[in-house]
Amino acid sequence: MGRYSRIHLGPARRNDPQAREAEAGAAIKPGTLIVLSSGRFVPAGATTVGKVWLAEENYLAQKGVDTSYAAYAAGPPEVRGDRVLGLELEDDTHYAARIATGVNITAVGTPLTPAANGMLGIAATSDLIVAYSDEIYNNNTGTDQLLRIRPAASASYLSAAS
Repeated sequence: MGRYSRIHLGPARRNDPQAREAEAGAAIKPGTLIVLSSGRFVPAGATTVGKVWLAEENYLAQKGVDTSYAAYAAGPPEVRGDRVLGLELEDDTHYAARIATGVNITAVGTPLTPAANGMLGIAATSDLIVAYSDEIYNNNTGTDQLLRIRPAASASYLSAAS
C-alpha cells in the first residue's frame, strides 16, 4: 500500500483537476511524470523538455495508486493500452508524485526534477525544476514511493536553458 491513496491531494477547494486522457504507450504507474508521444502517454525521461502531466490513479477502473496502467502493444495481435488520466500540474495544488529508492529529501522545499522512468529526483543547479517537496522523506524502503509535492509555477512546460 502506498503512503498516499490518491495522486491529487487538494486543497479541497481545488476538487476539479484539469486532466487529459490518452492511451498508455508503456506501462505507467500513477504518480509518475508523463509526456505525449505519438498520441500515447509514456513516462517522462531525465532529459524531458516540453509539456508534462502527472499520471493519476485509474479510479475509473477502481484501481489504486500502486496499480500500473497496461501498455499498448503493436502486435500481432494488437493489444490496446489502458486509458491514462494525465493531470495538469497547477501550482496552487498539492500532488503525490513518485521518487525512486535511495532518494533522500532532507528539507521541505527541495527542488525536484524529472528523473528516469517518470520519477522525480533532487535537482542540481542546471536542472529543470518541475516541483518542490512538501515534506521530508528518506526513501529507504526498497521500492519507489509517493512524495507530497507542490508544482513549480511553470511546471507544465519544461524548457531548456538558453
